[in-house]
Amino acid sequence: MDVIGVLVAAVVLVVALVKRRRPLGGDGVELAGVRAELDRLRASMLTSQGELRAHLVNAAEQTATLAATAGALREVLASPKARGQWGERMADDVLRLAGLVEGVSYVRQRATAGGTIPDVTFLLPGGRVLHMDVKFPVANYARWLEASTEGERATFLDAFLKDVRTRVRELTGRGYVDPAGGTLDYVLAFLPNESIYAFVHEHDPGLLDDALRRKVVLCSPLTLYAVLAVVRQAADAASLERTSGEVLAVLGTFTQEWDRFCESLDKVGRAVDAVERAYGELAGTRRRALERPLARVDELRRGTAPADGQPLRLAQ
Repeated sequence: MDVIGVLVAAVVLVVALVKRRRPLGGDGVELAGVRAELDRLRASMLTSQGELRAHLVNAAEQTATLAATAGALREVLASPKARGQWGERMADDVLRLAGLVEGVSYVRQRATAGGTIPDVTFLLPGGRVLHMDVKFPVANYARWLEASTEGERATFLDAFLKDVRTRVRELTGRGYVDPAGGTLDYVLAFLPNESIYAFVHEHDPGLLDDALRRKVVLCSPLTLYAVLAVVRQAADAASLERTSGEVLAVLGTFTQEWDRFCESLDKVGRAVDAVERAYGELAGTRRRALERPLARVDELRRGTAPADGQPLRLAQ
């Protein structure tokens, strides 16, 4: 029971006693019941006060944490250098989650043929590239967050949306889109925060279409991840298609070498068979032919062989 509930119960009890119009001292049983009810209400009020105090302490801690987070975000949005580092860090996290590897899937700060330097250049199959810029104007958005009057908020809102459109035009004129030079037909503009991305679309619904007409794709962290997933899948498919021909060529070479190997193995097998037959002849027929004369010689040496075909007579 909360504090308000306890107070309401106490008021109801007093009203009931007034309606009965009996003196509290006139009935000992009734007085004891009232005292018990008051004690119960007092205990419930103390419990509710403790719970309320705990809720207030928790709310104060959460408010302090939120204030610290808001202060840190305000500092990031107020510093151009910090905003740039924030955007680069968010982009790095998305690239890492998408499984891209620097130096293999993309490079940083590589100048284009026109001399401009995009923040990230994605390396695509066929020698083509896709550029991305991670710098985004959020100074007036930070001022809009801190504005205290509706007039100030409207002023900073208009300034912020104007900054965004100006940024889109700047990206269009930097030569990041050059199909003849090997780029895709679009350039990516990275917005480092989902809230800012939603804010832009909410207050300027036509900006997306205008940016696409200018070959600029606005990407939040989530939409950038989706774009990079498609880019990586296309790169993997192209790599598989390219390597398939190499695999088939290697398989053709392997088939030729396998045929040669089998032919040579058959020759060796025939040679082994011939050697085996020759060995069988030597170990069998030839060996027995040689053993017969040796056995005759041994008989003659022992004097047991008959002379001129006559049986040998032993001395008496």
